[in-house]
Amino acid sequence: MRRDPERLYDLDSGVPVPEGAVLLYHLDGFVDAGSAGEVLAEHLRAEFDSEVVARFDVDRLIDYRSRRPVMTYSADHWADYDAPELVVRLFHDADGTPFLLLTGPEPDHEWELFSEAVRGLVERWRVRLSVNFHGIPMGVPHTRPLGVTAHATRAELVRGYRAMFTQVQIPGSAAALVEYRLGQSGHDAAGFAAHVPHYLAQSRYPAAALTLLDALSEATGLRVSSDEVRESALRADEEVERQVRDNDEVAEVVAALERQYDTFSETGPEDNLLADVDEMPTADELASQFEKFLSEQRRDQGES
Repeated sequence: MRRDPERLYDLDSGVPVPEGAVLLYHLDGFVDAGSAGEVLAEHLRAEFDSEVVARFDVDRLIDYRSRRPVMTYSADHWADYDAPELVVRLFHDADGTPFLLLTGPEPDHEWELFSEAVRGLVERWRVRLSVNFHGIPMGVPHTRPLGVTAHATRAELVRGYRAMFTQVQIPGSAAALVEYRLGQSGHDAAGFAAHVPHYLAQSRYPAAALTLLDALSEATGLRVSSDEVRESALRADEEVERQVRDNDEVAEVVAALERQYDTFSETGPEDNLLADVDEMPTADELASQFEKFLSEQRRDQGES
């Protein structure tokens, strides 16, 4: 019996969604080095008013025992429950242009049905472009411009970004599957992954969110103020610099990464958006970094 993807979400029929909007999406639970995608999603929610236009059934999609929601106990009773939400919100940017943002925990179950449900919403609202975003750990220094890995269902959507490697196999994600299935259905979709220094991957690193915001703005034409993220990035960089100065071992690692970065940027092409970024590792090295990062995430979750 075929399952109905429309049963996976509820629509708020009282909130009309303009046709031709952009859909941005970030799902918690996969790789997000420096919390880059999370920081950007938080910034968008804080920057603009929004209305929920679709709400997914998290009871069907989330494994609560693997990611237990927070409950507040007060004296002699349960006082609060931080219920997980997987929702689509409607925003308007600084120019009044509408856009959609899908955020929440990455589904643990029914990825195919979830992807089909997102495709149904894309078609219902005639979304012109869907874009996902997050951070990935890389062997780069924080003292140089951060790079971006860009991918899309059509090469024209990320023209100007240099392909950093030919082919690599990495653990899948619901966000990646959504992009893949949208492409198979003929819909435009893209994704941006900010390169985060591997030694900062477990910390909040606003500079990576700023890099993502620049990439999203260029790809979508949306106008979003970056002032608050930029200020946070400056404060974070100052703290990182202080810690580097106080730790000779870390300072040596950063200096080595700087030398590697500068060597390859001097010999790299100058006519693309990634001309000034770091040397990418090989496919095997990239896969190894992903696996290491994921194992650290699982270990941290197991200890919580």
